[in-house]
Amino acid sequence: MKEKYKQYLNQDCTFDKSTMIGIFCLIIVFAGMFGFLYEVIFYYFNSGMKEVFWRGGNFLPWINIYAIGAIMIYFLTYKKRKNPLFVFFVSAISCGILEYIAGWGMEHIGNIKCWDYNSEIWSWGSLNGYVCLRSVFIFGLSSLLLIYLVVPLCFSIAKKMDKKKFLIMSYSICAIFLFDELYNLVFARILDLPRASDIYKELGFHYQYFK
Repeated sequence: MKEKYKQYLNQDCTFDKSTMIGIFCLIIVFAGMFGFLYEVIFYYFNSGMKEVFWRGGNFLPWINIYAIGAIMIYFLTYKKRKNPLFVFFVSAISCGILEYIAGWGMEHIGNIKCWDYNSEIWSWGSLNGYVCLRSVFIFGLSSLLLIYLVVPLCFSIAKKMDKKKFLIMSYSICAIFLFDELYNLVFARILDLPRASDIYKELGFHYQYFK
């Protein structure tokens, strides 16, 4: 195991284009689910441990900005994976910028405010409610988990599985999550169909409804 990990740190893995896309598909799924789990746990504590909220805007437990951030982190830090401090700080800063841009854009362009750090716990150094030191620190820690656990795990799965089976599995899982996102973000709005938030609220879930 140690030898394999040293090999991961010291040698760039070479995959063909289709396999690499499959690996990114797994990263997208893992990162989005991690973000969902993190937010459910955090907002449980934020509510005084009284309510559990279903986070995100989808039927499945997945949040898109974490997936976007994970792919960004990979391209910015993978080549420097021997240096954990580089991975941490570059990821924290870049994800903080991504979060600020996303928060500002959703509020001022889409008229949606999905989070406001000014009204949350542990939100030191909040910048207009879009980003704070706690979120940036969590992004930095999460990047270590991504680069030193999730990415090598995805590489290992890709190496061990038959290529055709791996591609079918990774593409299919990612497609399901992305279709869920596309349905709730686009189709449901255009065709006036029920969104995940509508259905889950009717079922009694505590759900943040994004207008």
